Amino acid sequence: MLQLSKPLAVIDLETTGINLSADRIVEIAIIKIMPDGKKIIKRKLLNPEIPIPAASTEFHGITDDMIKDAPTFRQVANEIKQFLENTDLAGYNSNRFDIPMLAEEFLRSGLDFHTTGRKFLDVQKIFHQMEQRTLGAAYKFYCNKVLTDAHSAEADAS
Repeated sequence: MLQLSKPLAVIDLETTGINLSADRIVEIAIIKIMPDGKKIIKRKLLNPEIPIPAASTEFHGITDDMIKDAPTFRQVANEIKQFLENTDLAGYNSNRFDIPMLAEEFLRSGLDFHTTGRKFLDVQKIFHQMEQRTLGAAYKFYCNKVLTDAHSAEADAS
């Protein structure tokens, strides 16, 4: 069980794409885990004010029609900022995508999103450190066989 000294906000975003400066959030979900174990969930669909590309809709299932009457990020930015006040931040690939995208949206809304004094828990980073990421491990996973002669060109190619 996690021993928390302050709340931990687990964040996931769905977006119009992966370009931090051009793309926008279309859905945000935050699970705030309190030090006593209580969980508070906040989820919002957001109108990105730009069309959602078909490839993004294919990925997350959110359509332009679904968000046409949703608030924009700017309209809920203060609420989200307050919800994240005094929390550490967590997610999957959150250090490289979700947190920077969220910070960009706050900047576009005219709000500062301070990350100083926070801890960051990126589950993807932990997973990659815990699980072996080698050709041999991939071969064992996908082929259910041990790769012999690893790093000989013929063995690696097969």
